[in-house]
Amino acid sequence: MERHDVIVLGAGLAGLAAARDLVAAGTDVVVLEARARAGGRVEQTVADDGRLVQLGGEIIGTFHTAYRQLVGELGLTLGPTFVASEGETTWQLGEGVYLGDDLPWMTSADRRVYDRVEREFSALAATVDPEDPLSHPEASTLDSLSVADWVRAQGGTPAVLRALELSARVLAVESIERTSLLADLRKESAAGADGFYNYEAWENERVLEGSATVALRMAEQLGARIRYSSPVSRIHIDGSASYVQLASGEAIAAAAIVSSLPAGPLRDLQITGVSDERLTSLHRQRHAPAVKVAAVYQEAFWEAEGRNGTTYMENTLLGGTWAQNSGILSGLIPPSSLGEYFATPAHRRQPELTAEIAGLFGGQVSDYARFYLRNWATDPWTKGYVTGWRPGDVTAVGPLHGTHEPPFYVCGSDQWVCGYMEGAVRTGRGAAAAILAAR
Repeated sequence: MERHDVIVLGAGLAGLAAARDLVAAGTDVVVLEARARAGGRVEQTVADDGRLVQLGGEIIGTFHTAYRQLVGELGLTLGPTFVASEGETTWQLGEGVYLGDDLPWMTSADRRVYDRVEREFSALAATVDPEDPLSHPEASTLDSLSVADWVRAQGGTPAVLRALELSARVLAVESIERTSLLADLRKESAAGADGFYNYEAWENERVLEGSATVALRMAEQLGARIRYSSPVSRIHIDGSASYVQLASGEAIAAAAIVSSLPAGPLRDLQITGVSDERLTSLHRQRHAPAVKVAAVYQEAFWEAEGRNGTTYMENTLLGGTWAQNSGILSGLIPPSSLGEYFATPAHRRQPELTAEIAGLFGGQVSDYARFYLRNWATDPWTKGYVTGWRPGDVTAVGPLHGTHEPPFYVCGSDQWVCGYMEGAVRTGRGAAAAILAAR
């Protein structure tokens, strides 16, 4: 049986970051990746004119320190995102299409309520430790409530609820009716507890060379240590005799095993030798499924109209769009629209999505050079996009979340906050550090 010091499952950002640090410390590592490429939920392609198009995760915030440090180590550079763009935001609402940065349906009275509830949310978020949310004295109560229920209890008006629901659609996360208040408080506490969702904190930076290049640089450094097209069917943990079995039947042994697999695919594996408590915690995690859209144009025609490319879309398949790069629009189809999206005949999806965007920007939308659809919701090796936390989930996953049971280690975006790239890098490097400390 082939043997290594450490087996890393998955060549996404988390697995690559863990393997990279282990190799740098002289550890014999093999990375097993089900796909024929590295990157996991970061992926890019090249348009006909050479522009890189991001089909997965693409944006970070300034407080994403682990990711930013790794970018520097890899010799890559960070630059501004759509947040720094000039121009007006576009709103597609039941009442029609509107331009401007304010919430068009808000009366001055609704705005005062929104601002008050947001301040109360920020104050409550500041009481939650993002590294240990269950330490909050009212953790169970906060986890049992949805964000929507809490907002109503604070006197939030229908207009306030509408604003938060529309924001959830744009981010392609679960409805505020199905999102744990504790999970959302934890998320915003990590970002500084300065509001419901501050784009200046969460989405103000991107890797100018392409976010997927972060993964590709690490994969290049690891070279032949990565075995592609190697899906795993079983993990067996038994001290120094631990091993994994590939779908092909081949078994590979190691002193330690690191799983960076997303929550859905991990549930598909047969895992033995790990405590029931650990497996219960891992298997209670869930994803919010989504589909990503990218449309490539010769130029950013919306800028000539005084728009920034950012849209909020209420009664459509798309939840909204933003300018990914020069002349490239990104968009997400949120969980609330996926049933309708997948019920749409495959050959009709692109035309219908194009028509939705054209309803905001006009006929020029149809004149794209390339149009991409990335179905992360049905990808067998991810089964989702960002992490979803429904009421009760934080308590159910419990205090084992993000911890290890040596020689079985876990990492990945699902292990921190809500499924952002920072979580992948932070926990991947953390798993490597824990293994090295144990040795």
